[in-house]
Amino acid sequence: MITSTTTLTMTRRFEFTAERVFDAWVNPEMMSKWLFNPEEKANFVENDFCVGGSYRIRDPKEGEAIGKYLEIDKPFKLVFTFQIPKYSETIDRITVLLEPIDGGCEMTFTQEIVVPHEQGWTTEDIEKAHREFRDGSEQGWNNMFDVLVKHLSNRNNPQK
Repeated sequence: MITSTTTLTMTRRFEFTAERVFDAWVNPEMMSKWLFNPEEKANFVENDFCVGGSYRIRDPKEGEAIGKYLEIDKPFKLVFTFQIPKYSETIDRITVLLEPIDGGCEMTFTQEIVVPHEQGWTTEDIEKAHREFRDGSEQGWNNMFDVLVKHLSNRNNPQK
């Protein structure tokens, strides 16, 4: 398979501590509510949270998202692979950086997206595919981040 890589970088501020946002990325109960879940239905999550450990998020409609943890520096940095086998054999790499700021934290989210090519693609075809993959990923992650904010706001934990 011929592929290339494009990068999506998003920055988002949260009115929650870096610890709370980091926990939402790795706590199975929280992961099931927002990660790979913009429609907010109950997903099944398996998570072996350690470097080299893997996770699996099963969604009845979309299939599953799977990956492995590559780097963990709680609560500041998380690096993991991300794949949705139902749609592609490609494996993306995601880096989440959390920086404490007044009133919460700032998250820098970076996804290295592997884009499969078709035989004979031109440079323009590749650039178009890169844009489409970045735009689609950005829309999906923005939807999930909106759900994340909703769940962090609704938690029965007064600690921000």
